[in-house]
Amino acid sequence: MLLATFYQGVELHREDKILYARFLVPHDVVSTCRVAGGFHHDLDYVYNHQSCEPAGGHCGQASLAIRNPLAYREQICSRHGLPAEGCTTLGTAANMRNAAIVEETFRGLNVVAVCTGGVEGNAGRAGDPASVAETEQGFERLPLAKDPPAAGTINTMLFVSKPLIAGAMVRAIMTATEAKTAALQELAVGSRYSDGLATGTGTDQIAVAAVREGGKALTSAGKHAKLGELIGRAVHGAVKQTLSLQNGLTAASQCSVEAHLRRFGMDAENLRQGVCRYLHEQELQLFSANFLAIERDPLTVAAVAALVHLKDKTAWGTLSQGCWLDTASAFAAQITAAVSGDYEHLALYRRQLAQQAAPEDNAAFLHLICQALALGFQHKWPEIAAGLAEKQAE
Repeated sequence: MLLATFYQGVELHREDKILYARFLVPHDVVSTCRVAGGFHHDLDYVYNHQSCEPAGGHCGQASLAIRNPLAYREQICSRHGLPAEGCTTLGTAANMRNAAIVEETFRGLNVVAVCTGGVEGNAGRAGDPASVAETEQGFERLPLAKDPPAAGTINTMLFVSKPLIAGAMVRAIMTATEAKTAALQELAVGSRYSDGLATGTGTDQIAVAAVREGGKALTSAGKHAKLGELIGRAVHGAVKQTLSLQNGLTAASQCSVEAHLRRFGMDAENLRQGVCRYLHEQELQLFSANFLAIERDPLTVAAVAALVHLKDKTAWGTLSQGCWLDTASAFAAQITAAVSGDYEHLALYRRQLAQQAAPEDNAAFLHLICQALALGFQHKWPEIAAGLAEKQAE
Protein backbone atom coordinates (compact mmCIF):
# COMPACT_ATOMS: atom_id res chain seq x y z
CA MET A 1 0.00 0.00 0.00
CA LEU A 2 1.36 3.39 -1.01
CA LEU A 3 1.39 5.64 2.06
CA ALA A 4 2.84 8.82 0.58
CA THR A 5 5.10 10.37 -2.04
CA PHE A 6 7.63 12.99 -0.93
CA TYR A 7 9.27 15.72 -3.03
CA GLN A 8 8.59 13.63 -6.17
CA GLY A 9 11.67 11.64 -5.23
CA VAL A 10 10.63 8.82 -2.92
CA GLU A 11 7.55 6.67 -2.35
CA LEU A 12 6.78 5.13 1.04
CA HIS A 13 4.95 1.79 1.02
CA ARG A 14 3.72 -0.53 3.76
CA GLU A 15 2.86 -4.19 3.31
CA ASP A 16 2.47 -6.97 5.83
CA LYS A 17 5.37 -6.44 8.28
CA ILE A 18 7.52 -4.22 6.06
CA LEU A 19 7.79 -0.48 5.45
CA TYR A 20 9.88 0.35 2.38
CA ALA A 21 10.97 3.47 0.55
CA ARG A 22 11.27 3.29 -3.23
CA PHE A 23 13.48 5.90 -4.87
CA LEU A 24 11.92 7.61 -7.89
CA VAL A 25 15.19 9.43 -8.61
CA PRO A 26 18.73 8.36 -7.70
CA HIS A 27 19.71 8.84 -4.05
CA ASP A 28 22.96 8.51 -2.15
CA VAL A 29 22.55 6.44 1.01
CA VAL A 30 24.56 6.03 4.19
CA SER A 31 23.39 3.58 6.81
CA THR A 32 24.33 1.45 9.78
CA CYS A 33 22.86 -1.66 8.14
CA ARG A 34 24.82 -4.92 8.29
CA VAL A 35 24.09 -5.56 4.60
CA ALA A 36 24.67 -2.72 2.13
CA GLY A 37 25.66 -0.51 5.04
CA GLY A 38 28.04 2.43 4.88
CA PHE A 39 27.95 4.62 1.74
CA HIS A 40 26.10 3.38 -1.33
CA HIS A 41 25.17 5.06 -4.61
CA ASP A 42 23.37 2.17 -6.32
CA LEU A 43 20.41 1.40 -4.05
CA ASP A 44 16.78 1.57 -5.13
CA TYR A 45 15.12 0.80 -1.81
CA VAL A 46 15.53 1.24 1.94
CA TYR A 47 13.25 -0.86 4.10
CA ASN A 48 12.37 -1.47 7.74
CA HIS A 49 11.07 -4.95 8.59
CA GLN A 50 9.45 -6.42 11.69
CA SER A 51 11.37 -9.64 12.19
CA CYS A 52 9.81 -10.79 15.49
CA GLU A 53 7.31 -9.88 18.19
CA PRO A 54 8.51 -7.48 20.91
CA ALA A 55 7.58 -9.90 23.71
CA GLY A 56 6.69 -13.53 24.28
CA GLY A 57 9.81 -15.27 23.00
CA HIS A 58 8.88 -15.62 19.32
CA CYS A 59 12.13 -14.94 17.44
CA GLY A 60 10.69 -15.01 13.92
CA GLN A 61 13.41 -14.03 11.47
CA ALA A 62 15.41 -12.02 14.00
CA SER A 63 17.86 -14.88 14.61
CA LEU A 64 18.44 -15.23 10.86
CA ALA A 65 19.09 -11.49 10.60
CA ILE A 66 21.87 -11.88 13.16
CA ARG A 67 23.35 -15.18 11.93
CA ASN A 68 23.12 -14.55 8.19
CA PRO A 69 22.01 -11.02 7.25
CA LEU A 70 22.48 -11.70 3.52
CA ALA A 71 20.08 -14.65 3.65
CA TYR A 72 17.68 -12.56 5.73
CA ARG A 73 17.65 -9.84 3.05
CA GLU A 74 17.13 -12.41 0.29
CA GLN A 75 14.21 -13.95 2.15
CA ILE A 76 12.45 -10.66 2.85
CA CYS A 77 13.01 -9.26 -0.63
CA SER A 78 11.82 -12.45 -2.29
CA ARG A 79 8.63 -12.38 -0.27
CA HIS A 80 7.85 -8.79 -1.22
CA GLY A 81 9.10 -8.71 -4.79
CA LEU A 82 12.02 -6.38 -4.09
CA PRO A 83 15.47 -6.63 -5.75
CA ALA A 84 17.77 -7.81 -2.95
CA GLU A 85 20.92 -6.26 -4.44
CA GLY A 86 19.20 -2.89 -4.57
CA CYS A 87 18.04 -2.87 -0.93
CA THR A 88 19.44 -2.05 2.46
CA THR A 89 17.81 -3.52 5.54
CA LEU A 90 16.72 -2.26 8.93
CA GLY A 91 15.20 -4.84 11.28
CA THR A 92 13.13 -4.46 14.44
CA ALA A 93 10.43 -5.99 16.63
CA ALA A 94 8.27 -2.87 16.35
CA ASN A 95 4.93 -2.92 14.56
CA MET A 96 5.14 -1.15 11.19
CA ARG A 97 1.63 0.22 11.75
CA ASN A 98 3.09 2.23 14.62
CA ALA A 99 5.58 3.98 12.36
CA ALA A 100 5.61 7.77 12.61
CA ILE A 101 6.21 9.98 9.58
CA VAL A 102 7.20 13.62 10.00
CA GLU A 103 8.09 16.01 7.16
CA GLU A 104 9.74 19.41 7.67
CA THR A 105 10.29 21.92 4.85
CA PHE A 106 12.06 25.22 4.22
CA ARG A 107 12.46 27.03 0.86
CA GLY A 108 12.17 23.87 -1.21
CA LEU A 109 14.25 21.76 1.17
CA ASN A 110 12.32 18.70 2.38
CA VAL A 111 13.38 16.43 5.23
CA VAL A 112 11.29 13.34 5.97
CA ALA A 113 11.83 11.17 9.05
CA VAL A 114 10.19 7.74 9.27
CA CYS A 115 10.67 6.13 12.67
CA THR A 116 9.64 2.97 14.44
CA GLY A 117 10.57 2.38 18.03
CA GLY A 118 10.23 0.54 21.28
CA VAL A 119 12.19 1.15 24.48
CA GLU A 120 10.45 -0.98 27.10
CA GLY A 121 13.13 -3.68 27.20
CA ASN A 122 16.35 -2.48 25.60
CA ALA A 123 16.84 1.20 26.41
CA GLY A 124 20.45 1.94 27.29
CA ARG A 125 22.89 4.75 27.98
CA ALA A 126 26.07 5.22 25.98
CA GLY A 127 28.85 3.75 28.11
CA ASP A 128 26.68 1.17 29.88
CA PRO A 129 28.38 -2.23 30.45
CA ALA A 130 28.44 -4.30 27.26
CA SER A 131 27.15 -7.85 27.07
CA VAL A 132 29.42 -9.16 24.28
CA ALA A 133 32.84 -8.60 22.73
CA GLU A 134 33.34 -9.22 19.03
CA THR A 135 36.29 -11.45 18.14
CA GLU A 136 37.53 -13.16 14.99
CA GLN A 137 35.38 -16.15 15.95
CA GLY A 138 32.26 -14.07 16.45
CA PHE A 139 30.57 -12.57 19.50
CA GLU A 140 31.88 -13.64 22.88
CA ARG A 141 29.53 -13.45 25.85
CA LEU A 142 31.08 -11.34 28.60
CA PRO A 143 30.94 -12.65 32.18
CA LEU A 144 28.49 -11.05 34.61
CA ALA A 145 26.87 -9.10 31.77
CA LYS A 146 23.12 -8.63 31.67
CA ASP A 147 21.37 -10.60 28.95
CA PRO A 148 20.14 -8.17 26.29
CA PRO A 149 16.40 -8.56 25.66
CA ALA A 150 15.11 -9.86 22.36
CA ALA A 151 13.42 -6.59 21.43
CA GLY A 152 13.72 -2.84 21.77
CA THR A 153 14.96 -0.76 18.84
CA ILE A 154 14.52 2.73 17.42
CA ASN A 155 14.90 2.68 13.65
CA THR A 156 15.09 5.85 11.56
CA MET A 157 14.83 6.33 7.82
CA LEU A 158 15.70 9.91 6.85
CA PHE A 159 15.17 11.38 3.38
CA VAL A 160 16.50 14.71 2.09
CA SER A 161 15.37 16.41 -1.13
CA LYS A 162 18.76 18.05 -1.82
CA PRO A 163 22.19 16.58 -2.55
CA LEU A 164 24.61 16.39 0.39
CA ILE A 165 28.36 16.06 0.47
CA ALA A 166 29.57 12.89 2.19
CA GLY A 167 30.50 14.72 5.38
CA ALA A 168 27.05 16.27 5.62
CA MET A 169 25.44 12.85 5.26
CA VAL A 170 27.48 11.54 8.18
CA ARG A 171 26.67 14.70 10.15
CA ALA A 172 22.97 14.06 9.43
CA ILE A 173 23.29 10.77 11.36
CA MET A 174 24.88 12.68 14.23
CA THR A 175 22.13 15.32 14.31
CA ALA A 176 19.38 12.70 14.05
CA THR A 177 20.91 10.75 16.93
CA GLU A 178 21.01 13.88 19.09
CA ALA A 179 17.34 14.49 18.30
CA LYS A 180 16.42 10.93 19.26
CA THR A 181 18.31 11.26 22.52
CA ALA A 182 16.61 14.60 23.25
CA ALA A 183 13.22 12.90 22.85
CA LEU A 184 14.24 10.13 25.27
CA GLN A 185 15.52 12.67 27.80
CA GLU A 186 12.22 14.59 27.67
CA LEU A 187 10.36 11.34 28.30
CA ALA A 188 12.73 10.43 31.18
CA VAL A 189 13.39 6.99 29.68
CA GLY A 190 15.76 5.10 31.95
CA SER A 191 18.47 2.67 30.95
CA ARG A 192 17.77 -1.04 31.53
CA TYR A 193 21.50 -1.64 32.13
CA SER A 194 22.37 1.12 34.61
CA ASP A 195 20.61 3.75 36.70
CA GLY A 196 21.28 6.46 34.10
CA LEU A 197 18.92 8.05 31.62
CA ALA A 198 18.78 6.28 28.26
CA THR A 199 20.37 7.76 25.14
CA GLY A 200 18.98 5.12 22.77
CA THR A 201 18.67 1.33 22.64
CA GLY A 202 21.34 -1.29 22.10
CA THR A 203 20.18 -2.06 18.56
CA ASP A 204 19.21 1.31 17.03
CA GLN A 205 19.68 1.65 13.28
CA ILE A 206 19.52 4.53 10.81
CA ALA A 207 19.60 5.10 7.06
CA VAL A 208 20.00 8.56 5.50
CA ALA A 209 19.17 9.05 1.82
CA ALA A 210 19.74 12.27 -0.13
CA VAL A 211 18.88 13.10 -3.74
CA ARG A 212 22.00 12.68 -5.87
CA GLU A 213 21.35 15.52 -8.32
CA GLY A 214 19.48 18.79 -8.04
CA GLY A 215 21.73 21.75 -7.52
CA LYS A 216 24.76 22.48 -5.39
CA ALA A 217 25.31 19.89 -2.67
CA LEU A 218 24.62 21.11 0.86
CA THR A 219 27.68 20.99 3.10
CA SER A 220 26.28 21.17 6.64
CA ALA A 221 23.71 19.18 8.60
CA GLY A 222 24.74 20.55 11.99
CA LYS A 223 22.58 22.49 14.40
CA HIS A 224 23.54 25.90 12.99
CA ALA A 225 22.37 24.99 9.48
CA LYS A 226 18.69 24.96 8.48
CA LEU A 227 19.07 21.37 7.27
CA GLY A 228 20.21 20.36 10.74
CA GLU A 229 17.25 22.13 12.31
CA LEU A 230 14.82 20.31 10.01
CA ILE A 231 16.48 16.96 10.73
CA GLY A 232 16.31 17.61 14.46
CA ARG A 233 12.65 18.62 14.40
CA ALA A 234 11.58 15.76 12.13
CA VAL A 235 13.40 13.00 14.02
CA HIS A 236 12.47 14.36 17.44
CA GLY A 237 8.80 14.49 16.48
CA ALA A 238 8.80 11.07 14.82
CA VAL A 239 10.54 9.35 17.74
CA LYS A 240 8.05 10.75 20.25
CA GLN A 241 5.11 9.81 18.05
CA THR A 242 6.22 6.23 17.45
CA LEU A 243 7.00 5.62 21.14
CA SER A 244 3.52 6.88 21.96
CA LEU A 245 2.00 4.44 19.47
CA GLN A 246 4.22 1.42 20.25
CA ASN A 247 4.71 1.76 24.02
CA GLY A 248 2.01 4.23 25.07
CA LEU A 249 4.93 6.39 26.19
CA THR A 250 3.98 10.07 26.32
CA ALA A 251 4.82 13.11 28.38
CA ALA A 252 1.51 12.66 30.21
CA SER A 253 2.16 8.98 30.93
CA GLN A 254 5.46 9.94 32.54
CA CYS A 255 3.68 12.07 35.14
CA SER A 256 4.26 9.21 37.53
CA VAL A 257 6.50 8.68 40.56
CA GLU A 258 7.24 5.13 39.43
CA ALA A 259 8.31 6.31 35.97
CA HIS A 260 11.10 8.36 37.54
CA LEU A 261 12.21 5.62 39.94
CA ARG A 262 12.11 2.63 37.58
CA ARG A 263 15.74 3.01 36.52
CA PHE A 264 16.83 2.68 40.14
CA GLY A 265 15.06 -0.68 40.45
CA MET A 266 11.65 0.40 41.77
CA ASP A 267 8.41 -0.69 40.09
CA ALA A 268 4.91 0.39 41.09
CA GLU A 269 4.16 -2.57 43.34
CA ASN A 270 7.50 -2.31 45.14
CA LEU A 271 6.84 1.39 45.60
CA ARG A 272 3.44 0.73 47.13
CA GLN A 273 4.85 -1.93 49.45
CA GLY A 274 7.80 0.29 50.35
CA VAL A 275 5.51 3.10 51.49
CA CYS A 276 3.14 0.73 53.31
CA ARG A 277 6.07 -0.56 55.35
CA TYR A 278 6.03 2.74 57.25
CA LEU A 279 2.23 2.97 57.74
CA HIS A 280 -0.10 1.53 60.35
CA GLU A 281 -2.75 -0.94 59.19
CA GLN A 282 -5.54 1.64 59.08
CA GLU A 283 -3.35 3.98 57.08
CA LEU A 284 -1.98 1.44 54.64
CA GLN A 285 -5.42 0.22 53.62
CA LEU A 286 -6.44 3.77 52.75
CA PHE A 287 -3.12 4.45 51.05
CA SER A 288 -3.29 1.28 48.94
CA ALA A 289 -6.82 2.14 47.83
CA ASN A 290 -5.64 5.57 46.67
CA PHE A 291 -2.11 4.67 45.57
CA LEU A 292 -2.57 5.47 41.88
CA ALA A 293 -3.96 8.95 42.55
CA ILE A 294 -1.06 9.74 44.89
CA GLU A 295 1.57 8.19 42.61
CA ARG A 296 0.36 10.35 39.72
CA ASP A 297 -0.27 13.58 41.64
CA PRO A 298 1.57 16.32 39.69
CA LEU A 299 3.09 18.06 42.74
CA THR A 300 4.29 14.75 44.16
CA VAL A 301 5.78 13.72 40.81
CA ALA A 302 7.48 17.11 40.55
CA ALA A 303 9.05 16.74 44.00
CA VAL A 304 10.26 13.20 43.31
CA ALA A 305 11.62 14.23 39.88
CA ALA A 306 13.52 17.11 41.51
CA LEU A 307 15.16 14.77 44.02
CA VAL A 308 16.01 12.30 41.24
CA HIS A 309 17.64 15.11 39.29
CA LEU A 310 19.70 16.06 42.34
CA LYS A 311 20.85 12.45 42.61
CA ASP A 312 21.93 12.58 38.96
CA LYS A 313 23.74 15.86 39.53
CA THR A 314 25.60 14.30 42.45
CA ALA A 315 26.49 11.19 40.43
CA TRP A 316 27.77 13.39 37.57
CA GLY A 317 29.91 15.43 39.96
CA THR A 318 28.02 18.71 39.53
CA LEU A 319 27.15 18.63 43.22
CA SER A 320 29.64 17.36 45.78
CA GLN A 321 28.95 14.21 47.78
CA GLY A 322 29.34 16.32 50.90
CA CYS A 323 26.15 18.26 50.28
CA TRP A 324 23.99 15.19 49.64
CA LEU A 325 22.61 15.02 53.17
CA ASP A 326 21.44 18.63 53.09
CA THR A 327 19.97 18.54 49.60
CA ALA A 328 18.38 15.09 49.92
CA SER A 329 16.62 15.88 53.21
CA ALA A 330 15.42 19.26 51.94
CA PHE A 331 13.96 17.88 48.73
CA ALA A 332 12.57 14.77 50.44
CA ALA A 333 10.69 17.19 52.70
CA GLN A 334 9.17 18.69 49.54
CA ILE A 335 7.83 15.21 48.68
CA THR A 336 6.25 14.94 52.12
CA ALA A 337 4.70 18.39 51.81
CA ALA A 338 3.37 17.61 48.35
CA VAL A 339 1.52 14.57 49.69
CA SER A 340 0.30 16.19 52.91
CA GLY A 341 -0.49 19.56 51.37
CA ASP A 342 1.15 21.20 54.39
CA TYR A 343 4.13 23.33 53.35
CA GLU A 344 4.28 25.17 56.66
CA HIS A 345 5.99 22.19 58.28
CA LEU A 346 8.83 21.78 55.76
CA ALA A 347 11.46 22.33 58.45
CA LEU A 348 9.86 19.63 60.62
CA TYR A 349 9.72 17.20 57.69
CA ARG A 350 13.34 17.93 56.87
CA ARG A 351 14.49 17.16 60.41
CA GLN A 352 12.49 13.93 60.49
CA LEU A 353 13.91 12.76 57.16
CA ALA A 354 17.51 13.96 57.57
CA GLN A 355 18.64 10.82 59.37
CA GLN A 356 17.40 8.73 56.42
CA ALA A 357 19.16 10.76 53.72
CA ALA A 358 22.52 8.96 53.80
CA PRO A 359 24.34 7.05 52.49
CA GLU A 360 23.75 7.99 48.86
CA ASP A 361 23.17 4.59 47.28
CA ASN A 362 20.15 3.39 45.35
CA ALA A 363 18.62 1.30 48.13
CA ALA A 364 18.89 4.10 50.70
CA PHE A 365 17.65 6.61 48.13
CA LEU A 366 14.50 4.58 47.46
CA HIS A 367 13.88 4.05 51.16
CA LEU A 368 14.13 7.81 51.70
CA ILE A 369 11.46 8.45 49.06
CA CYS A 370 9.17 5.78 50.48
CA GLN A 371 9.52 7.27 53.97
CA ALA A 372 8.86 10.77 52.63
CA LEU A 373 5.69 9.57 50.92
CA ALA A 374 4.54 7.71 54.03
CA LEU A 375 5.21 10.68 56.29
CA GLY A 376 3.23 12.93 53.96
CA PHE A 377 0.27 10.55 53.97
CA GLN A 378 0.29 10.38 57.75
CA HIS A 379 0.24 14.17 58.00
CA LYS A 380 -2.44 14.42 55.34
CA TRP A 381 -4.92 12.57 57.59
CA PRO A 382 -3.83 13.35 61.18
CA GLU A 383 -7.20 12.18 62.52
CA ILE A 384 -6.20 8.60 61.68
CA ALA A 385 -3.03 8.97 63.73
CA ALA A 386 -5.05 10.59 66.55
CA GLY A 387 -7.49 7.69 66.53
CA LEU A 388 -4.64 5.23 66.72
CA ALA A 389 -3.18 7.13 69.69
CA GLU A 390 -6.52 7.06 71.52
CA LYS A 391 -6.85 3.31 71.02
CA GLN A 392 -3.33 2.75 72.31
CA ALA A 393 -4.09 4.94 75.36
CA GLU A 394 -7.13 2.82 76.17
